[in-house]
Amino acid sequence: MIDVFGQAPCETQMAHFGLIGGLGVGAAVFYYRRITAACADRGVVPRLTMVHADMPTALAFVQAGRIDDLASYLAGLVAELAASGATFFAIPALTPHICLGALEERVSLPIVNILQTTAERLHARGLSRVALFGTRFTIESDLFGALRGFDVVRPREDEIEAVHRIYIELATNGWIAPAEEAKLREIAETLCRRDGVEAIVLAGTDLNLIFSEANAGFPAVDCASAHIEAIVARMVEQAGRR
Repeated sequence: MIDVFGQAPCETQMAHFGLIGGLGVGAAVFYYRRITAACADRGVVPRLTMVHADMPTALAFVQAGRIDDLASYLAGLVAELAASGATFFAIPALTPHICLGALEERVSLPIVNILQTTAERLHARGLSRVALFGTRFTIESDLFGALRGFDVVRPREDEIEAVHRIYIELATNGWIAPAEEAKLREIAETLCRRDGVEAIVLAGTDLNLIFSEANAGFPAVDCASAHIEAIVARMVEQAGRR
């Protein structure tokens, strides 16, 4: 049996993980499903607490350049996770990492950094020339500077606008029309053909609602899967099971 706090029936407790959901909801659900499935495969029960962030609030801070306000908003949610007993946390979204430095100054819990795990996945795949799909902020910042050392190709302005618009629609609604999905594939194929891109980095976790590395139809690197693997490894480390 497991108790209402999700504690595993084993002598050594797992590390208690905190997740900031809501940015958007579909990505948080994807993470929850994948984390619990990965823990089940390892024969452990996850200790997990989730808090909900309001995506319009966070996006408004980003659009207005109010990075410190975004960091303070997220820090309040991290404090809730710490109060629940969580010993580390993650944000299952790329764009909020625009305030990573300011956020880390405001919180005591360590974060499993999706920017770092993405760069590590690209190195492991031996990739050097890539392009990003996600919000405008993610694309135009080359993943907030996390991809130094890689040749990051930025799409043309009309392509960035299309990817941003479709991604925000996907993150907000949890789905997009088939024509919009086809548009993303068209842009990806163009970047690979026209610009010599080796792979498209799925630098928006809600993209997992429609794409995976297996079904995308173009060379892709899945940020969310790399992030989830790092989270689960951290969760089970304390229990001595990998």
